[in-house]
Parts: sequence; C-alpha cells; structure tokens
Amino acid sequence: MSVELVEVVRSGFRECVHRGSLIVLDPDGGVLVSLGEVHTPIYPRSSNKPMQAVALLRAGFVPRDSAELAIATASHEGEADHVEAVERVLSGAGFTEKDLRCPTDLPGNELARAEVLAAGRTPRSIYMNCSGKHAAMLAACAANGWDTDGYTDAGHPLQQLVTETILELTGDIEDTDLGIDGCGLPIVPVPLFNLARAYSRLATAETGTPERAVADAVREHPFLISGTGKDDLKLMRAVGGLLCKAGADGIHAGALPDGTSFAFKIDDGHERARLPLTAALLHRLGAGTAANAATFDSERLAVLSSAPVFGGGVRVGTVRAVPGVF
Repeated sequence: MSVELVEVVRSGFRECVHRGSLIVLDPDGGVLVSLGEVHTPIYPRSSNKPMQAVALLRAGFVPRDSAELAIATASHEGEADHVEAVERVLSGAGFTEKDLRCPTDLPGNELARAEVLAAGRTPRSIYMNCSGKHAAMLAACAANGWDTDGYTDAGHPLQQLVTETILELTGDIEDTDLGIDGCGLPIVPVPLFNLARAYSRLATAETGTPERAVADAVREHPFLISGTGKDDLKLMRAVGGLLCKAGADGIHAGALPDGTSFAFKIDDGHERARLPLTAALLHRLGAGTAANAATFDSERLAVLSSAPVFGGGVRVGTVRAVPGVF
C-alpha cells in the first residue's frame, strides 16, 4: 500500500497530497527507508535509460566522447545542443534522422519550441526526447550488422540484450512482461528496490566498465541528459557526484558516489512531486552522512525541496515532502 509522500499547502491549508512508494538503500544494499510497494514491479520509463545505455556499449556502440554517451541516456528537451548531439551520433554511424523510429514531436523546452513554431517548422523525430537513445541503438545495430528497420521490436537481438542487461543490473531475474514506452521501444518492469540497487551498481562501478562509463557521462553532462530548468540538472548541480534519472509519470532513481541509492514512484504520476521529494531526501542523506556532506549544496537543496505555489502572481503555498515521512 502506498503512503503519503508529498503535500501541497496553500494559504496555510493542506490542499492535496501525492501518495506513492519509496526505497532508500545504504551502500551495502541495506534498507534505510522503505515506504509502500517497493517490491512490486513498475515501469520505470526513462529511469531505465542508463541501464539501456550499458547494453548499447556492450553491444558495440562506440561514442566518440562522453557527450555522445550522455545523449544516449537522455530525456532531452530538444534544445540546440541536444539536437546537435543526436545528429553527431547518427552521422558518426552513417545514419540520418529518417532512420529514427521514434515519434515526431516538438521540442519540450518552451523557448526552443517557440523558435521552431515561429520559423514555420513542423515536428521532427530528432526533437523527441528519446531520440538520443534511438540514435545510439541504430549505431549499435550497425556495429553488429543487425537489421535497423526493426530495432524497436522486442524480439530484435538488441532489445533482447537490453532486457538481459536490465535484469542483470537490477538483480531481478523473474520472467517479465514487457510494456511499450512512449517512444515505441520495449520497457522492462522493475521493482523500486531493484531499481535503486541498479543505480548503486552504476554509481560505484569500476573504472573502465560500461557501467562506470555511463554513470560518469550522466554526471558530467546533466544538461544533455535533461535540459534547461529540468529536475535532474538542478539536482546534479546541487549534489556533487550524484547520478540520477527521472522517468515519466512520477518516477525517479539515483545514487550517491558511495552507493547510497533511492527510487520512488508517485502514484498519480504528477511531475511536481518529484523535485521537492528528491531534494528533501538528498538533504537528509547529506546531513546524515559525513562522507557525503562536503559534496552537498545544502542551501540549494533547501530551496529545491520547497516548490512554490502561486496565486495572483504571489507565492501563497508550497509543494514539499510530508513532514516526517522519512
């Protein structure tokens, strides 16, 4: 059963609450906090992307730099730097945008979208927030001589490797029913407990491994994997060495450099609950662990943990973690 995790308080009154489930593990995998259904499989959506990127490296994807690897894990906003990075991955493997099998879209970033519309341009596959992952998948197929027309099919050798890799990293070896993500690719269901454990493994992996390469690329390029004003960018700038990745419908997972990890799912999928909950959780972890405290910007986290609620252009409330929830 899920629990109350985030509340919205307006003008002194509790307006509504977001319920969900949350797990926090220590560096050895021991449970620090367990709330709700943490052993029930969920679809982590884009929080699976770092693990998918590990599979792509194992399959032969050779990014020319860490930026190309970062865009392969991205839920980007279609800003100029994002589009350029995806184009680099495509051209480096001999592909063009027409080879992408993700849906067309407009940029997620408001300014980038306005510029596209003002110029009279139409939605493109490269603007879609998963286009970097799709481009890297094409590159991995080319490295193996695999068919590229059907690379999104669950039975394709690449997607089978992705599923195997996610099950390996999460330690979830049960047979699983794949879903279809918003970009058209198979999505592997994972319990929150196992998702947190996988992020710990990525964050603490040995140098030279695909796992460490992905973790380092995400930590080095938080803008490329998200975008202007996005939760992951704000959080990784506030906490040195943090690895984290948001997923659609209220999913978030991450790990600190020492392997302390977390994962949660907001039941109603509301995105506004993610940032204040994660910031409050990280603030607690930083304050409680001497080894992590020096890398935390406690002042910035305190600001992020209280998202404003406006009325008539004036702040009249806040979105925050339920007091005492962890």
